Amino acid sequence: MQETIVDLIRHGEPVGGRMFRGSGCDHPLNAHGWQQMRAALGDAAPWDQILTSPMARCREFALELAVRHHLPLAVEPQLCEVGMGRWEGRRPTEVAAAEPDAFADFLRDPLMHRPPEGERLEHLRARIGNAYDRQLAAWPGRHLLIVCHAGVTRALMGHLLNADALGWWRMRVDYAGLARIRHGQHGASIEYFNAERIRPLNG
Repeated sequence: MQETIVDLIRHGEPVGGRMFRGSGCDHPLNAHGWQQMRAALGDAAPWDQILTSPMARCREFALELAVRHHLPLAVEPQLCEVGMGRWEGRRPTEVAAAEPDAFADFLRDPLMHRPPEGERLEHLRARIGNAYDRQLAAWPGRHLLIVCHAGVTRALMGHLLNADALGWWRMRVDYAGLARIRHGQHGASIEYFNAERIRPLNG
C-alpha cells in the first residue's frame, strides 16, 4: 500500500488582527500574514496537489503558491472555518464586556455553549471529516497540502483521533502552524502538529 502524506497549514494573520473570525468574515491576509506563510513553507514544493478553503485568507495564498510552483489547486468549499454566528467580526474583549455570562460559558464549555447562531462542533467535525475522507480517497499515494483554518485543523485532529470535542477544540493552532499526517497500511499517524517550518519527508 502506498502512503498518502497530507500537510496542513493554517492561514497567517488576517487584516483586522484577532477577533472571532469564522465562516462569516472573509478578511484577506495582512502583510505580516503573507510573511508568516512564506516563512513557514520557504521554497518547499513537494506536493502533488494543493487544496484550500474558499476563504480569502487561505485561497489567495494557495493560489500564489500554486502559480509559483506550477502545482494544481482545488478549492474545497467544505473546508471553510467554523461559523461563529453573531460573534463574527467581534473582538473577544468586546464580547466579554457586552455578554459576560455567554462569553464565560463559552470559555468553560465550548461544546454546549456556542456563540448565538454559531455552528455546532459536532457538525463541524462531521463536515470536515467527510470532506477530508473524500479528498483522501481521490488522491491515494500522493502528497497533499491543505491550506485551512484553526477550527478546521482542530476538527480534523478530532476526526482522525476519534477524540472528544472538548479535547480537540482546545488545541492551539498558531498562524501558519503546520501539521503532517501520514496514511499507511495501519491507518493515520500524526507526525507533527503546530510546527513553525515545513519538514522534509524523511526528516
